[in-house]
Amino acid sequence: MSPNDEWADLVERVATSRDRDAFVRLFDHYAPRISGHLQRIGTDPATAEELAQEVMVVLWRKAALFDRQKSSVGTWLFRIARNRRIDLARRDRSGAIDQTDPSLQPSEPEDLGTQLDTQRREARIRAALSSLPAEQYELVQLAFFKGLSHTQVAAATGQPLGTVKSRLRLAFTRLRRILEADAAVDVD
Repeated sequence: MSPNDEWADLVERVATSRDRDAFVRLFDHYAPRISGHLQRIGTDPATAEELAQEVMVVLWRKAALFDRQKSSVGTWLFRIARNRRIDLARRDRSGAIDQTDPSLQPSEPEDLGTQLDTQRREARIRAALSSLPAEQYELVQLAFFKGLSHTQVAAATGQPLGTVKSRLRLAFTRLRRILEADAAVDVD
């Protein structure tokens, strides 16, 4: 099961049964990322934290509106965060936020070709990941999808740091070869 499917399943559990454990996992994963993103694009830390919490409240209240066929959970939540930031900027009377800021403008919808390319690429990556040996797949999951540092991965798995780094390097080398071979097949 891909990480996107796992997150989507958690949203579904929130929507159908108000599963608090599922919500806590979603909150712990996405709230800091949303807050960090908002800060990187110029939102002050307190406002970013407040907006991130608002986004998570929207998730709790409107989880049933999420459609995994249209976007990933991350895309959905970051879009809500962007819209909340725009709403805040419009309400702000101080003029501190530039209304012409490109980050506040609606993004152009992706064309169908781009969406199909993205779906194909994601399918290739999922297939490549599933071909990894179990010990490499687990480390990639922890380091890449859960955002743990190599030291944290070593602590979580009980493996020496050098082993973690070597296995991750092997995994990414293998993934690169698989994806490059896929690309070569597409060109032919």
